[in-house]
Amino acid sequence: MNWDDAKEKILQNEEVRKELRNNEAEYKIIEEIITARQEKNLTQKDLAELVGTKQSNISRLESGNYNPTLEFLNKIARAIGKELEVRIV
Repeated sequence: MNWDDAKEKILQNEEVRKELRNNEAEYKIIEEIITARQEKNLTQKDLAELVGTKQSNISRLESGNYNPTLEFLNKIARAIGKELEVRIV
């Protein structure tokens, strides 16, 4: 089974689709952080040093295994030359 077939089968489950929607904002933030870090040619260790944290914290954040505070996200945003913007739509 290839990925497209597996994805189609997985997304047939309403509960799975609901959970993906519930976590969409988190996934988007993680994707934006990884993209911006890579565009700056920064490793996780480099970013951690700029933020004043450990590389393992950046790794956990990027893997989705860390629930960051807004303060931490703001530090990351500044370190990668971005601004943190939070909106409720």
